[in-house]
Amino acid sequence: YKGSEPSFFEPDNYSFSEIIKSNYSVIEKELSNYLKSHELQSYFNETMVSSKNTWKTISLKTWNIELYENHQFFPKTLQVIYSIPGLVSASFNLLEPKGHIVPHCGDTNGIFRCHLGLSIPADIPQCGFRVKEEWRSWKEGDLLVFTDANNHEAINLSDNNRYIFLFDIVRDEFIEKKHTICATVITSLFMQKLAEKYNALYKLPFFIQKIIARLLIPAAYIAIPIRNLLYKK
Repeated sequence: YKGSEPSFFEPDNYSFSEIIKSNYSVIEKELSNYLKSHELQSYFNETMVSSKNTWKTISLKTWNIELYENHQFFPKTLQVIYSIPGLVSASFNLLEPKGHIVPHCGDTNGIFRCHLGLSIPADIPQCGFRVKEEWRSWKEGDLLVFTDANNHEAINLSDNNRYIFLFDIVRDEFIEKKHTICATVITSLFMQKLAEKYNALYKLPFFIQKIIARLLIPAAYIAIPIRNLLYKK
C-alpha cells in the first residue's frame, strides 16, 4: 500500500470517538466479567506472531459477520457498537507478556482501524504500537486510529497482559463500497486460513493469489448476509 495518510489520525475529529470513549467503563467491565469464567482464543493465523498463542481474541462482529454466540456476554457493548454507523468489526484482543504481533499490512485502506486501551501494562518501548515509522503507547480509555493497510506491528514486552477493544469503521468516502470491502477482507482471511493448512498457497505467485481472490469475492459478498440470517437466534 502506497497511500499518503498519516500514521495516526486524531480520534476527536470523528463522532465515533466520543461514543466509544464515553463508554470505556462499560466495555472494560463486560470484558472483565467475561474473563472471570472464560478465556480468549488464539488468533487463527500463527504467522502473525513471533511466539505461538500470544495473541488471543473474542469477536462480536467480523467484517459484517455477526458472531451471535458471543453476543450474550457483551449486551451493553453491542448497544454501543450498533449505535455507530459504518462499524463492521469489533473484538477484544489480548497480547500476552513478551508477545509480538509481527510487521504486516491489512487488506484495505477503506476503514479506520481503532484501538481502545482497556488494560495497558506499560508504555513504549516495553508495550506499544507502530504504524509506518511512528510508535505510540496505548492509553486506557483512549483511542489509536490508523489505516490498517499501512505496515504496522504491536509489542508487549512487559510481564502483564495487554487488552484492547479493536473495531473497524468504514470511512465516509468508501461507505457505498462497504459490502464489497467486507467481502474482500473475508476472502483474504479465508485464504490465509486455507494457507495455514496448505502452505503451498503462500508460495504461489502473487498474481495467481489475486486471481483466486477475485473469483471468491462475489461468493463472500452473497454468503455474509445469508450466514447472518441462518445463524441469527
